[in-house]
Amino acid sequence: MMKFTQSCRIHEKKIYRNEALFYSDQALDDKTNFKTFIKGAYKYLGQSYPKFFKMDRLSKLGFIAASVLFSDRVLSAYAPEEIAVVMANRHSTLVTDTKHCESIKNREAYFPSPSVFVYTLPNILVGEICIRYGFKGENAFFISNQFDQDFMYQYANLLFQSGETKACLVGWVDYKDEADYSAILHLLET
Repeated sequence: MMKFTQSCRIHEKKIYRNEALFYSDQALDDKTNFKTFIKGAYKYLGQSYPKFFKMDRLSKLGFIAASVLFSDRVLSAYAPEEIAVVMANRHSTLVTDTKHCESIKNREAYFPSPSVFVYTLPNILVGEICIRYGFKGENAFFISNQFDQDFMYQYANLLFQSGETKACLVGWVDYKDEADYSAILHLLET
């Protein structure tokens, strides 16, 4: 039987953990961009993970949400193979896809960046979280018009029923632009 044990929500320059406000920089105003907000959250969490600065915006959003969930939580009770990650979003990696497309459109100034290209797949977000925390269980990434919590929980339940999954990070991480982004992550455990 799985149970909901932790949550994180990021929306409109605020981060909530278990529905309580966790981070909101009072210096932020309506003109503050996503880059400034997410970097402030990274510093607030006291992270030391230089690869963060190379990530695309979608991966940074998911990475910070996962870091909030695990900031006071150790999952050492589980083997790495027992922790699954299941996520979804609406816009896939559209921002990064557009940036990559622009880099290859002009044949005279053709300079595709491998560091941009790697983030043209939404499952890279899952990979970044798994690498950071050492998770080696099942993982999946779905594209949907909205966060379908019932579907995601049913999928996670199937993983739990297999007997191999003991904890599952389930959520929605979507980035469209500077003003339209959100993350909702839940930790489910047996």
